[in-house]
Amino acid sequence: MARARIIVIGGGAGGLELATRLGNKLGRKATADITLVDRNPTHIWKPLLHEVATGTLDVDIDQVNYRAHARAHGFDFQMGTMTGLDREQRTVTLAPMYDENGEEILSERQLSYDYLVLAIGSVSNHFGTPGVPENCIFLDSPVQANRFHRRLLEAYLKLNSPGHPKDNLNIAIVGAGATGVELAAELHHAAAELNLYGFGDMKRDRLKISMIEAGPRILPALPERIAAAAHRELVKLGVDVRVSTKVTAADEHGLQLGDEHLASELMVWAAGIKAPDFLKDLAGLENNRMNQLLVLPTLQTTRDSQIYVIGDCAGCPLPDNKWVPPRAQSAHQMASVVATNLMAAIQGKPQQPYHYHDHGSLISLSRFGTVGNLMGNLVGGAMMIEGRIARMAYVSLYRMHQVALHGWWRTVMISVIGRINKIIRPRLKLH
Repeated sequence: MARARIIVIGGGAGGLELATRLGNKLGRKATADITLVDRNPTHIWKPLLHEVATGTLDVDIDQVNYRAHARAHGFDFQMGTMTGLDREQRTVTLAPMYDENGEEILSERQLSYDYLVLAIGSVSNHFGTPGVPENCIFLDSPVQANRFHRRLLEAYLKLNSPGHPKDNLNIAIVGAGATGVELAAELHHAAAELNLYGFGDMKRDRLKISMIEAGPRILPALPERIAAAAHRELVKLGVDVRVSTKVTAADEHGLQLGDEHLASELMVWAAGIKAPDFLKDLAGLENNRMNQLLVLPTLQTTRDSQIYVIGDCAGCPLPDNKWVPPRAQSAHQMASVVATNLMAAIQGKPQQPYHYHDHGSLISLSRFGTVGNLMGNLVGGAMMIEGRIARMAYVSLYRMHQVALHGWWRTVMISVIGRINKIIRPRLKLH
């Protein structure tokens, strides 16, 4: 009997966890051939990108190399970008890859599958606002986070120069969801740390951060009590929080807020997300208005039972006419269900439905605090936590992701090594 061919497109939190689990269960036993495809050579947990952007997390230490991880867990890795899908022939097409000089290093390829899992994630949604793609930085990938980090260091150097004409560094963050709020706090932490590394003039009061939110309050997806607590902490840090304010345009000098022009040297857009435009009308699969592929309760697409979708690009309806939110815990839960269903499909057994469980939300305000709610709707309400307990719970979310990838023993070792690195390495990435 031929071995089943399973292809996972996208090595984010859900995709990598799924490939790892399938590799451990099926790949090592030669029951199936598992292939993970991603355009990048390494993985970093997406909720940490704001720390990469500020330099408080060194991506070179915390990232996972796909090839090395695949070798250790019984699956194959192909670097590339999916550009086409043939459902009749059951093939996916990967675009050619070029080096920095434009020379082709990998030609266009076609991979055959018996089962396909799309875990492509999401990208920022600028809602067609003029000037935003050209002048704002998004934090959808490590490449973009590193770009922001380089520009941030250059801005600090310029501000620290005696000949700089400005007294302050102005940074505007559009969107007061989790990414925007955590980035604002982390920027203040980074500014304080810079004083230890020769940026003596970079006082925290010279960092002027404005946060612009079109809605009536920050953190609209979280309970109002938590949003209010986070709002108070941001104001204490000196963040100019503007709610019910819409960005109408962006240029190289700042943001247009109706009749007001907000001058900014750095602008980050974190106001909304959507599935990549590539998924629109992909091989006749069904979409919603966010480009997400619609799925059945089993996470199979509505028009093809051989194709599964997980994570941010999955349009999975909830009983209350809402959608499963695009969060790391959703991707983790979906990866577990699809792993079970793929193993069942290979054995000819029935598929199991996916049920979303809200385990709460946590927002890190860097070293200034953490707030959140635990249990979500599992107990008919939310239990608000903050301070050290909330910080421990926040860190545990990342540890759970690491356990899914590496197991308990290796995660403990990684944690110990991380503590040692905090002692012997600079607190901030300075390059």
